[in-house]
Amino acid sequence: MDNRRKTAGKQILDEIEGDENTILIRRTLRSGQKFHYSGNVVVMGDVNPGAEVVATGNIIVMGQIRGMVHAGAEGDESAMVMAFRLQPTQLRIANHITRPPDDEVADSSVPEMARIKNGVVTIESYPAKA
Repeated sequence: MDNRRKTAGKQILDEIEGDENTILIRRTLRSGQKFHYSGNVVVMGDVNPGAEVVATGNIIVMGQIRGMVHAGAEGDESAMVMAFRLQPTQLRIANHITRPPDDEVADSSVPEMARIKNGVVTIESYPAKA
């Protein structure tokens, strides 16, 4: 590996918040599957309808969220949920609960992030526009 690649890799690592309490799930979660974790959760797949992910930290899904997710499960309002497409049956952050409107069809071509802003669950494109 040349020095440029090492430097670029270190730069990326410097931009990632380090947390040894993160777990990687290398599969899609199907209906009926529930995953609870004390820390951050990264899913390399989808969270299908009927599946559930609960984390005390952040939840990042490298796919679609169509099931239920709960980030900041112990009351952490700084937690966030991020996915390539957010279409959850229910999304919770700390003690805030939301679900999409019945008649709304989301068609986002960029990753989306949900977090608490001014006491309300807010969904925005990632990277967030200033």
